Amino acid sequence: MSTSPLWELKPHTVGKHLVLKAYLNAWLPILGMTQGRILFIDGFSGPGEYTDGEPGSPLIALQSFRDHTANARIQEVLFYFIDDDPATIKHLKDLIPNAVPNLPPNCKYEIIHGKFDQEMSSALDELDKQKSYMAPAFVMIDPFGVSDTPMNVISRILSNPKCEVYISFMYSYIDRFRKTPEFGPHLDKLFGCKDWRDGNDLPSGERKDFFYSIYRRQLKDAGANQVIDFELYKGNSLIYAIFFATQSLKGCDEMKKAIWKIIPEGNYKFKGRNAGADQLSLELQPNLQPLQDLLVSTYRSKGWVSVDEIESFLKTDQTIYHSGQLRTYALQPMEKNGRLAVKESTRRRKGSHPKGTVLRFI
Repeated sequence: MSTSPLWELKPHTVGKHLVLKAYLNAWLPILGMTQGRILFIDGFSGPGEYTDGEPGSPLIALQSFRDHTANARIQEVLFYFIDDDPATIKHLKDLIPNAVPNLPPNCKYEIIHGKFDQEMSSALDELDKQKSYMAPAFVMIDPFGVSDTPMNVISRILSNPKCEVYISFMYSYIDRFRKTPEFGPHLDKLFGCKDWRDGNDLPSGERKDFFYSIYRRQLKDAGANQVIDFELYKGNSLIYAIFFATQSLKGCDEMKKAIWKIIPEGNYKFKGRNAGADQLSLELQPNLQPLQDLLVSTYRSKGWVSVDEIESFLKTDQTIYHSGQLRTYALQPMEKNGRLAVKESTRRRKGSHPKGTVLRFI
């Protein structure tokens, strides 16, 4: 008797998929219309759907491209779906032609039976032999545990200038088994160092922050310029975090936009809910008073400053906010309330703040 390779979609997983879809809607045209061939690599693809028919990441990725209004202007997207379970691979191969019909000719996909770290290493070895870089890629790394996502492989991915990683950092596993002797070597490879061991006996909240900081540091040492993360919860229990690492300021900004779209509370914590209930989150109104306070504390002592500098700051991983919030939620209300002075000679219309506008926070 065969066992189904499908499993139930967990409510907290919905957040990961919603952010993924929101980001791909921006990533596909930004790179696809400027870089030629681009890659989407799903390192732990799964069977492509869940027990109730909800789409998994392979279908979400393919559907995002097929249904994108700009897909005809994108040169080529190659989708690679990797999994080491034969039943999962078979299900995905049978599923895609029926679930995502009418894929355009500039979209190709390949389903690979193998382990992510091994398959990725082999592909990178071949590129090294050719002295070539990988094409611009979004690499989704979503394991069930921690043993197949070593930092040395992630480092090799990030050494390619236009490659990004979207990693499930399985914190609940890490925290639960961190002191198990046989688990330690796996965590050494996951972090790419042994420094995480210094946090083993810290109080719970401090321990989590310590592990996050080590992982963030290692991703930056591996080549990322920008690293941001958000958390996925089941009720009030943290299940895991998603770490996004990129060399692109634009990519960082677009990922933050995607996170805010799905988690408008601004706390980067997705509390699990059913797949059909995502509209509940979209109806919430963000409180961006802290953004205004941040700008005052950061720039008040600097005197006159260009809006371009402020916009660049908001694109970085130094803040949870994104550049799209600057004018509507910060500059316009702050000027109206007397918290912002503007050099009128640097703009044409009062109340607007185009590029080149010079202003001072009060």
